[in-house]
Amino acid sequence: MAEKLKITAIKPYPVWVGTRNQMLVKIETDQGVFGWGESGLSGREKAVAGAVEHYREFLIGRDPMQIGRIWQETYRSQYFEGGRVLQAAISAIDVALHDIKGKALGVPVYELLGGKQRDRIPTFASTGDEAEGDVAIERARELRARGWQAIRFFPAGQSSRDIFEPRESIGATASMLNKAREALGDDVVLGIDYHHRLSVAEAASFCNKLGRGVLDFLEEPIRDETPEAYESLRRMTDIPFATGEEFASKWQFLPYIERGIHQFNRLDVCNVGGLTEAMKVAGWSEAHYVDLMPHNPLGPVCTAATLHLAAAVPNFAWLETREPETKLGFDNSDFFPVQPRLDGADYPVSDLPGLGVEVNEAAVQAEAFRFWEAPHLRRRDGSVTNW
Repeated sequence: MAEKLKITAIKPYPVWVGTRNQMLVKIETDQGVFGWGESGLSGREKAVAGAVEHYREFLIGRDPMQIGRIWQETYRSQYFEGGRVLQAAISAIDVALHDIKGKALGVPVYELLGGKQRDRIPTFASTGDEAEGDVAIERARELRARGWQAIRFFPAGQSSRDIFEPRESIGATASMLNKAREALGDDVVLGIDYHHRLSVAEAASFCNKLGRGVLDFLEEPIRDETPEAYESLRRMTDIPFATGEEFASKWQFLPYIERGIHQFNRLDVCNVGGLTEAMKVAGWSEAHYVDLMPHNPLGPVCTAATLHLAAAVPNFAWLETREPETKLGFDNSDFFPVQPRLDGADYPVSDLPGLGVEVNEAAVQAEAFRFWEAPHLRRRDGSVTNW
């Protein structure tokens, strides 16, 4: 383009899609090129929309091609920098700017990240958070028959919307996983997401109930605010850890990468600070032999952005996919007529300019935001516990 692009509008769209809201952001320019981004802070979309509106006030008129500079300005030009709300807003803006730049240059986003290193993106699929015991094992068999070589389970009690007792869960879950390994064989990758519901002692007890070699990864067994707690658990088990989906910057990844605490980064492009920050974490992880296993529970915009990241980095394991869980409706084609589609258990890497996603803005505008709240779980004694 002969003249520089200028940002003319930034539009936050918190909108209900399927069974939950998606926090979409559209950035428009004076030459008709526009981009879409998405925020990952599920359940607090209005807070993110407000942050986007604050950033909009000084980004109108800026050159959208200066992605790195805009990232630094949105992060540093405030006293109370960082945090999950602001970083979720920065993430959505950053992804939309990459979409714009790719479209303006006529190239897919992965070309902006150094080029494509793989043609297909392998995924892991989940048995579903309502499946337990033999039902979950049967679902795992079905997933394997459909081509998945990496399968994630959920713990007993995961679907409860009221009571969750860790000690009641860990025995039943360990028994299920021991049976699953025997049923599925040794050549399939098995993992479980405990959704940070355990303490260090509970997580250690759980690991001790598993046969050796049963699990290939244990995702989010405990909360991540204190790296020293993860180090303590690390000394009690040799099962690889997967964590980081809630991290909102490279600085939060620092102790985990530098101290060798975890083996898989559950990095979320829509939480960590967009593709700009994700590429920095990826390079840092590569130097410490930590693989990316990105968090991807949102909509097609997030999936597309993460696919471009996955295509461009060498240290990649599997991308989370929600495809088998069709009841969620996050990929509704009425909202996203062009979006990534699985081919077997892999996503082919799109060569379309930008992210390769189309959003039906009229449909987005017509659908209202709905307040949604995650379950507020408690123990049997009435105390509050983690969702």
